Amino acid sequence: MQSVSSYKHRTGVSRIGTETSSRFRRQLGMTMIEIMVALAIGSFLVIGAVQIYNQSRFAFVVNESIARVQETAQFAMDTVESDLRMASNWGRSSRGLNIEGRTLAGDVNPLNLDVPLTCGEDYVLDLGTPVDGFNNNFALTCPADGGAQPDSDVVIVRRASVNPAPLNPGQIQIQSTRVGGMLFDDGNVPVLFSNLDSATHNLIVTSYYVAADSDLIPGTPTLRRKALVMQGANMTVIDEEVAPGVENLQLQFGIDLDGDDAVDQYVNPNSEIYNPEAPGYVAGAKVLAVRIWMVVRGLTPEIGIVDNFNYAPADVDLGVPTDEYRRVQVSKTVLLRNART
Repeated sequence: MQSVSSYKHRTGVSRIGTETSSRFRRQLGMTMIEIMVALAIGSFLVIGAVQIYNQSRFAFVVNESIARVQETAQFAMDTVESDLRMASNWGRSSRGLNIEGRTLAGDVNPLNLDVPLTCGEDYVLDLGTPVDGFNNNFALTCPADGGAQPDSDVVIVRRASVNPAPLNPGQIQIQSTRVGGMLFDDGNVPVLFSNLDSATHNLIVTSYYVAADSDLIPGTPTLRRKALVMQGANMTVIDEEVAPGVENLQLQFGIDLDGDDAVDQYVNPNSEIYNPEAPGYVAGAKVLAVRIWMVVRGLTPEIGIVDNFNYAPADVDLGVPTDEYRRVQVSKTVLLRNART
């Protein structure tokens, strides 16, 4: 074996030095140009990722806002619809004019029932108009909690409970057969019905309106309702919040004028055509259907949102919004299942 010194003597280069120099060259770093190119590519990738994130987040917020408004509209519509569908149901009868004890011309409370006076006796006992209301104003004798929203309708629904109820002293109930019935509040079946095939149901009266201010979210319009309920040993009318965000409620009633169980025309609430106690009543006219419109807005403003839609439900023109709230207008026609012959 040749020594390192003899190899160096013949070649003039040390093998150890050559190997060290080669390893040094292989370990050299990146040049400045390579670093700048890498930084530029990385920056573009980061910027793109941030933009995708921001766009995804914006789309999520928008979709969430739309879903919330639509959810409020659906809930409010379902709540009103469930009451309207059962209007004209008086237990075993659908003939409100055949219920004794209802309001008659010149006699609001013929049986002297213990009726809460919060909204007046007629509000509870006018069973001749199972569906009624006011057009573009709040005209109930009881106040609107939160103040009434301008240019919004009120709808009143009178009916009996779906299921038979136990006798309950103090509660206004209906004893009914297939052809008629009677109101009572003493917890005893009226004598006229003691030997008849009849059933007992609770009287339900509910009215829906839009208040200008919400108890839950101050500064927000809201759908509210007044309801006839039993509290303790007495009946009373309570006012409760239903759906914050409902900004306007509009209705039109589909009237059958000739008894063929088909809608002949639509009228605004409080029309005399369907009210048996009004001078303009058309004999035999009854409400078969109700068209409902609702304008619902978001609970909080969204910066930069532009809504160019002109909101004009039914007979009111609310115009184009000038604020930054998201809105949706929904409508539905509800058939009164008990109004047909």
